[in-house]
Amino acid sequence: MRRAACLGVLLIAACSAAAQPSARLPKPYEPVAITRPKAFEDESFATFRTALGAAAKARVYAGLTALVRKRDFFWDRDFAHQFDPRKPPVDNLSIAIALEHDNGAGWARLAEFAEEAAAEPLDSRPGVICAPVRPAYDSIAYAKLLQTSYTEAIDWAYPRADATAVRAKPEPGAATIGTLGAAFVWLLGFEGPDSEPDPGRKLWARVVMPDGETGFVGPDSLRPLTAERLCYTKDPVEGWQIAGFVAGGN
Repeated sequence: MRRAACLGVLLIAACSAAAQPSARLPKPYEPVAITRPKAFEDESFATFRTALGAAAKARVYAGLTALVRKRDFFWDRDFAHQFDPRKPPVDNLSIAIALEHDNGAGWARLAEFAEEAAAEPLDSRPGVICAPVRPAYDSIAYAKLLQTSYTEAIDWAYPRADATAVRAKPEPGAATIGTLGAAFVWLLGFEGPDSEPDPGRKLWARVVMPDGETGFVGPDSLRPLTAERLCYTKDPVEGWQIAGFVAGGN
């Protein structure tokens, strides 16, 4: 769970513990490809995301408040039981994404959500869509991958970009020893300067490439299948609004 939380960036407190390498020995594996989702086809949703991005950049609480649904806001997978139905919805959202923590890292996360052009329905809540969307993949091949590598789902993630450099050391200027494509990658752990502010965004991921060689990819380059999601609904009068939040991790 902790490694997945590091990737999701929300459960940052778990990242230092997640930095410990996996006990399993790396070995070559057959990569399982992913197919990235297409953008949500609704011009009004694109306009809303632009407004959300502007609010995140401005860091004005009142601007964010106007974009959050006034009632029935939800917070799924609230493992710490922090949701308080007596508080205004925007306050619960603020707590969920740690809006003002670590010099306003939550605002940066809101901006990242605003950049997600793809969204999918949340089956448990009619009329609600959420982003980011998990990629499509061959579930049988993925299950075989876990079995043959003696790993679990938390040991795997996928790159945010189609070409991600793998470096020999957890440093920006280190030699490039490989490139990750659009496929699941074996995640061993995290390394980085835990003493710096917002350590969850500073940690480099140590990964195993398909040929069995290990290396490092930059902070925030990978995403787990259990990444956190921001959810939206379209009101007939108010238009698109933030409807809720789904926390990451297991």
